[in-house]
Amino acid sequence: MDNYKTTRSNHKTRRRSLLSYFSLWIACYAVLSSGGCLYAQFVVSIESGVPFQTYNEVGIPNETGTRFDLVKDFETDGMVIPLRVRLEYKFSKKNQLMLLYAPLSVSYISDIPFDIRFMDTDFSSGQTVEALYKFNSYRLTYRRLFSVSGEDLQIGAGLTAKIRDARVQLSSGQLTDKKDDFGFVPLIHLFATYRFGDWQAVFEADGLAGGPGRAFDIYSGIGRNLGNNFMLKVGYRLLEGGADVRDVYNFTLIHFASAGIEIKF
Repeated sequence: MDNYKTTRSNHKTRRRSLLSYFSLWIACYAVLSSGGCLYAQFVVSIESGVPFQTYNEVGIPNETGTRFDLVKDFETDGMVIPLRVRLEYKFSKKNQLMLLYAPLSVSYISDIPFDIRFMDTDFSSGQTVEALYKFNSYRLTYRRLFSVSGEDLQIGAGLTAKIRDARVQLSSGQLTDKKDDFGFVPLIHLFATYRFGDWQAVFEADGLAGGPGRAFDIYSGIGRNLGNNFMLKVGYRLLEGGADVRDVYNFTLIHFASAGIEIKF
């Protein structure tokens, strides 16, 4: 019964957070649209790539759970296909709003080399254990651009409101246990771009560190314009972060060789 109440409470929290998030987006859009902006432009960006995992350290609960590394103690089970879809709304030359959906899910499997206590479940050494790591990210970003050298070199800064929907799950036969984490994270946004002909170099980052946790999403890449409305891009992305709190110890580092396309409307 307590688990049922906790699950219902978590679902209500998720609904309230998502409702607040999208209400904020709609409110921002309505306020800006009411200003009669003549510059309004939409950009859709789609990105995927190849991930390279460095570590994914887990200990749940923090004090009594066994510390293990999903990268070193397990093997990836199946393909990992990252996806990022972003909608940008440019309501002036220097002001932008961005809405990002970035799901990420990785499956693992291992004949574990030592006993693991995870949540309220014990897994024995040598037992075949399947693991799931999910980290879906939803973000709303405001960016303000500043011209440094004409229109070629620009830098920008802003704020990002991030909602994370995360899960770590272990299963073996009839044994299964999981830890869900759903919450809000404020981040600082930085941006720089340099245009040379039909090419464009880009640096972009969301991040914040402090207290028991941190979160970083850093991208560096280059793009090639194909006409006025399309751009192909390739680059390197780094995702790193986690938390060291009473209920959870989890820190992850993943590198991505990324490729994508931008479409302007």
